[in-house]
Amino acid sequence: MTHRIAVIPGDGIGQEVTPAAVEVLDALDIEFDFVEGDAGDATKAETGEALPQDTRELARGADATLFGAAGETAADVILPLREVVGSFANVRPAVSYPGLDAVQPDTDLVFIRENTEGVYSGIESEIADGVTTLTRVITEDASRDIAEFGFEYAETNGYDDVTIAHKANVMRETDGLFLETAEAVAEERGAEYDTALMDALAMHLITHPEDYGVVICPNLAGDMLSDLAAGLVGGLGLLPSANVGSENALFEPVHGSAPDIAGEGVANPTAMILSAAMMLDHLGYGEDGDRVRDATEAVLDAGPRTPDLGGDASTEDVTAAIIERL
Repeated sequence: MTHRIAVIPGDGIGQEVTPAAVEVLDALDIEFDFVEGDAGDATKAETGEALPQDTRELARGADATLFGAAGETAADVILPLREVVGSFANVRPAVSYPGLDAVQPDTDLVFIRENTEGVYSGIESEIADGVTTLTRVITEDASRDIAEFGFEYAETNGYDDVTIAHKANVMRETDGLFLETAEAVAEERGAEYDTALMDALAMHLITHPEDYGVVICPNLAGDMLSDLAAGLVGGLGLLPSANVGSENALFEPVHGSAPDIAGEGVANPTAMILSAAMMLDHLGYGEDGDRVRDATEAVLDAGPRTPDLGGDASTEDVTAAIIERL
């Protein structure tokens, strides 16, 4: 069976790490049909649109999408792309790997982030000169969907600790509904869980990340807390993510376009390659996903490493080493 994969490198280092992930996937005994689409700053400058309709349709019709990064047009690219694939859950693992100088070497976290609403709903307005508003949207249906997904993920992947992050003591209606709904899902499933105020959780994640496993979060909280966790394990260059819908999915590194190093050939491809491993899991190739993760972890441990991890290797050097491990 041949799988059609939309490949959207985007801007900056997305143009370097996305081809690296494709190289790794090409080294596997799986039939892929990679079709590239354009998006991002350069695309907008050329066509007037950051995310052309052709690229939207490409992602919509593909079995899965690999996305690199977007620059100034990020909100005009990634948010619509997530909508195109019907994504409601953003899965962001943060794991400490052997051989790296992690702040917290016992970190093994997965953030299950609601992906459709919250403050990212895009409802902003200027109601008077110098006065702007932002509407935060939380619905029972979306809260139930992400809670069901999070508890199912924890059970399937062997995580005993599930925490529901919220700020219901202040945002009583919106986060109150999120918390109430997630707790109801836990009770229906007979699942054990804890709850945590998201600001206090940020501190506890830094001091005792080993106390946590799966963290179910509203949209903005999941974005913030997962980036915080990146600092515990060695940086954003190590964090992959999956945007999962009922039938389709999009996979991307958590890092941005990194214009300061774009074009220098030294971008860390780890997060993009691990995102590709998550895509393999999604497509039903779990053993191959494990092979890619094992090879990547072996290279992180023994080298070569890119400058962000204290080495002097290029993107190509690291990619070639991972493929050799495979």
